[in-house]
Order: sequence, then C-alpha cells, then structure tokens
Amino acid sequence: MLKRPKVPKFTFRNLAVCILMACWVGICIFISQLALYYIFVNFITSKEMLELPLFSAIYSALMYIVSLLLIVLVPMAFKKWQTNRDEIGLAGSPTWTDIGLAPAGLILYFLLAALIMMIVQAVFPQIDMQQAQNVGFDNLTNNIDLLIGFISLVIIAPIAEEIIFRGWLYGKLRTRISLPVAIFIVSLLFGLLHGQWNVGINVFVMSVILCLQRELTGTIYSGIILHMLKNAIAFYLLYIVVA
Repeated sequence: MLKRPKVPKFTFRNLAVCILMACWVGICIFISQLALYYIFVNFITSKEMLELPLFSAIYSALMYIVSLLLIVLVPMAFKKWQTNRDEIGLAGSPTWTDIGLAPAGLILYFLLAALIMMIVQAVFPQIDMQQAQNVGFDNLTNNIDLLIGFISLVIIAPIAEEIIFRGWLYGKLRTRISLPVAIFIVSLLFGLLHGQWNVGINVFVMSVILCLQRELTGTIYSGIILHMLKNAIAFYLLYIVVA
C-alpha cells in the first residue's frame, strides 16, 4: 500500500474546496459533451449519423480525452494544483493483489447494490428500478459494430472514468478530507452524472467499492479491472443475450 499524506483536521474551508473540485469535474464533463456534440452535428456528421456505432465510439472517446485534459491539465497551471501519478493512483503497475481484489469487489458490489436497490424500491415505489440505461449504442447489428461498442464501453470508458473519479478527484479529496466524506462526494457525483435514478443508485454503490479498493491498494488498477468486468457483464447481457 502506498503511503498517504496526513489528512488535515476537518475545516469547512477544506470541505468547500472539495465540493468545488467535484463541481469542476462535473462542469468539465458537461462542457466536453456539449462542445463535442455541437462540433460533430454541425461540422462532421449529422445527428442521425452520430447514433451509428463508429461515430458514437469516436465521440465518446474524444469526450473522455477532452474531459481529462480539462480536469487534470487546467488546474496544473496553478502551482498548488500540480498532480502526479501517485495522486492519480497510477503509480507502479497492476499487481496480483489488484487482480484478485477486482472479482471479490465485483461480487460485493453486486450484493450490496441488489440489497440497497430493493430497499430504495420499497421506500420509493415511484422510482422505476427497471428503466433501461442509455449507453449511446443502440444499433449494434454486426460483429464489427459489437467490437466497436465493446472497446468503447468495456475498455475506454472504465479506464477514463477511473482516472477521473477514483484517480484525480479522489486523490485530491483525500489530502483534504476524511475517507467517508471523500467517498461520499466522489460516489454522489458519479451517480448524478449517470442521469437516472436506478443507474445512479447502482453506480453509487459501485463507486463506494472502487474508492475502498483505491484506499486499500493506493492505486486505481483494481478499480479499472472491476469496472471493466462489470461493464463486460452488462455488455454481454444487453447485446449478446438479449439480442
């Protein structure tokens, strides 16, 4: 486990800074999506063409790249917001511990998510827990399309999201606030950005597990593997079994 900097005593100033950092991440992702969508539908292709797997994959990959550049590089213009691989959770390379923790965390996540979603459904029956998630790939009609969708959803998305949320954001927060508060802020933002109640609750639970894995190992490698496994299972059920 990597040695962590001592967390300062709680202050409302530190909490406010952490909330602002979470807002920064959300704003960067939102701006990236809007800007790229405008560029694509006005200068590159049409709205209808953007729904095709290849264009959807390119759009998604560029959105993550632009978001990462904004989130990580812009604050580095200020000396106090410099970052490094350790803080982002990319120090060293994946270990056998990372690999072993991933499936164990996945099982724990599935069990906790199922339990919590059952409780939420009982308390708030108006929430549709069966609502389908819009993942941006509705027309995977052949093997090439399936491969494109798989690369985008199972490889690119987990790596980018872990670097952003459990990497940069969580790394920054843990130098300023306690473990439970850092996990809550990261997981709440991660859930909100998925845009649906049922999906948001589900990924909130997953983010808690991913943050704990980051805390245990000091890196995000185990989280990336877990995230990939989860998305691979969802991809198989959605596009192979159902189809």
